[in-house]
Order: sequence, then structure tokens, then C-alpha cells
Amino acid sequence: MTHCILIGAPIDSGQQRPGCLMGPSAYRVAGLAQALRELGHSVEDRGDLAPGPLPDITPENPLVHGLPETLAWTRVLKAATGQAVAQGMPILLGGDHSLALGSIAGVAAHAETLGRPLFLLWLDAHSDFHTPMTTTSGNLHGTPVAYVAGRSGFAGFPPFPAPLPADRICLYGIRSVDPAEHAALLQHDIAIKDMRVLDESGIVAPLRAFLDRVRAADGLLHVSLDVDFLDPSIAPAVGTTVPGGTTFREAHLVMELLHDSGLVTALDLVELNPFLDERGRTARLMVDLVASLMGRKVFDRPTRSYG
Repeated sequence: MTHCILIGAPIDSGQQRPGCLMGPSAYRVAGLAQALRELGHSVEDRGDLAPGPLPDITPENPLVHGLPETLAWTRVLKAATGQAVAQGMPILLGGDHSLALGSIAGVAAHAETLGRPLFLLWLDAHSDFHTPMTTTSGNLHGTPVAYVAGRSGFAGFPPFPAPLPADRICLYGIRSVDPAEHAALLQHDIAIKDMRVLDESGIVAPLRAFLDRVRAADGLLHVSLDVDFLDPSIAPAVGTTVPGGTTFREAHLVMELLHDSGLVTALDLVELNPFLDERGRTARLMVDLVASLMGRKVFDRPTRSYG
């Protein structure tokens, strides 16, 4: 069984729609810890982090907002996740997706100390491959994959430990990429397993191929799960809804395949905005998905009304 370490990250500086800072509480109310314990795992809830002192920095790109706050969060998340991953499986309760700037950096530092490669599975509608210099929205939650891949333009951020080469990054379920991001992804040769790829080849084959690479390399796997990976018809509590996401069955199948692999080292749960939810249905669905990732079988799923 796994020692699961819950870390609340009520960060909302990476985007401009308020509400994500309530995410950690929503996961707790939705019964995440109880679901994990029922599966036989031990659970340690370390509470919510808080950013340290804000650095005195002005973004070079005047469109960027929340840079000092995001930098402060990145540093504290890197330290907390790096410590937790040496002791168990950190599960980051977000908060917007800028939390991945720190969480993945923490796991990357741990992987470096072990001498093992880190792989990233990015479950998201968006590629998040902008840098603070290229973003036109100014939202830093659209930058973590670029940071992980070692793109330039991250002045003031801690240097990312051993940036990930293209073949260690899987953008899975993508369906919203702007032209500048697409051009940059092509330059870095990062494969995009977008929804068309998944529609044509099925959910299973692209994911299994990536997991096989992780296993062959004896790698660590960081999974970053954005609520908008899911279709908004089943997961409305997100500020960046994009139609055409994964269905209930597809999302659970992804989680079950991840469990079967036994490779997941750390997990981000991001972009849940409880203010936009419908009586907690998205938070409960996310908890159910985590339970599937951690071993709940299809016939063990509780009957639940979302009405």
C-alpha cells in the first residue's frame, strides 16, 4: 500500500478568475482522505501551504500578472513536494495549474538525487507551453510545461532541475493550443496526444506506449490532472471549459491504466473552482478518479446521485 501525503496549495495567482483557492477544502469535504484509507492506503494530510515573502520583481512582459506571488508559491511548493516525495506519494490539492511549476520541480530534484529519469503525463485541455515572455493572456498557469521542458524566459524562477527532453513529456487529451504554442511544441518535438489522436487510435494505446517508455527507463512518473481534461458536461467546476473532453468512462479507464502500471510517483489535482461547481459534483468526480488511480475497481465504485 502507498503512503499518500496530501498537500493543499490554494494558489490562484496563475489566472484571473477567483475560486481555485477553495479547491483544497473541496477535495477534503468530498472525502479524498476517506476514499484513500478505504483502499488500504495510509494518509497524511499536511494541511495547506502558504507562500513565503514575495520577491521584489517586475515582469519583463507587462501582460504578466501575479508574478511575485507565483514565484513565492513555486519555491514553497518545490520544497514541500521534494520533501514529501522522499517519504511517500504527494498528492497536490490545487489551486490553479501554476502549482505544477513548483510540484514538478520538487519531484525532478528528487529524481536527480536518485539518478533516475522523470517523466510527465499532462492530462489537460491545454498544452501550457507558453513562457512568461510569450504569454498574451498574462496567466502563468499556462507556462508549467515550458518550464519543465527548459524553455527560456523564466527569469526569477528557480532553475528547473534537469529539464525534461521531449520523449519524457506526454500531453494527453489536449484540445486547445494556440498557434504560438503549437509552433514552439514542434520546435521541441513534443508529441501531442490530442483528442483527435485519442478518437482515432483509442484511449489505451497512446497511454500504454508512454507508460512502457517510463517502465523501460526505470523512471519516476509525475501525473498532472487538470479538471478541464474532463468534458465540462461532467465537470463544470473549471474556469477554462473546453468542449470535447474525456468522458466519465474514458477518464476512469486512464486512471485504472495508471494504477495497473504501478508507476505514478506524484499527482497534481488542479483548476477545481468550487464556486462554479454544481453541488460538489466535480469535486466528487475528481475524488472518484483518484480512487481509481489508487486501486478502486469498476465493480467497487459506489452508486452516487449527482442530481
